[in-house]
Amino acid sequence: MLKAETVGQRILIIEDEESIALGVRDALQHHGHQVDVCMDGEAGLERARADRYDLLVLDLMLPGISGFELIETLRREGSRLRIVILSAKSEESDILRGLELGADDYVCKPFSPLELLARIEAQFRRFEMDTAPPPELQLGPGLSVDLQRLEVHRQDEVIPLTPREGDILRYLVQHRGKIVTRDDLLVDVWNYVNGKVETRTVDIHIVGLRRKIEPEPAHPVLIQTVRGKGYRWHDAL
Repeated sequence: MLKAETVGQRILIIEDEESIALGVRDALQHHGHQVDVCMDGEAGLERARADRYDLLVLDLMLPGISGFELIETLRREGSRLRIVILSAKSEESDILRGLELGADDYVCKPFSPLELLARIEAQFRRFEMDTAPPPELQLGPGLSVDLQRLEVHRQDEVIPLTPREGDILRYLVQHRGKIVTRDDLLVDVWNYVNGKVETRTVDIHIVGLRRKIEPEPAHPVLIQTVRGKGYRWHDAL
């Protein structure tokens, strides 16, 4: 497996033709993405399961297991990873099968690198629109958050949020229902290169944020603690 050293959206390429895999990798890196490459289906599936990627570029004809099987397995396991198929299989039946199994887009070989990049960027824009928190969150009776102004409105009181608290809140809401680890927050919100550092800053910020947004801060229901793993946002009723 080949691994990139850049930062950006995390993309996994599963493609057994080395020239294509490296060409796509180089183009994506040039646009600021972080890219890993696997060249067989089984290794690619394990990598997709083990690491947190934003998008998968997937060939269908792979050694080990096919791309079709890989998509079916990921979707059966509940993965919501964005998947763009890149395949020489251009029959309408293959395209329909890939999309019906859960792929988000399908690009046929031979392909235009610019078209592939445009399709990938479109997936990221769509994800942002699908998951972006609304500008105002209604958290309970008399309790709301204005994410644009970074203000909590609690009854007649206005409580300011710090920019960091606003970033944490947006991130938790964007990943609603999922477990967000401390490592996730350190890398994606604090922009640490590696989340494996000894620091209490995440926990301290979460405590402060709960004091401002929880209906009962001593008994948090919005930012839930998942013991031994991290935090999970639960939408207000």
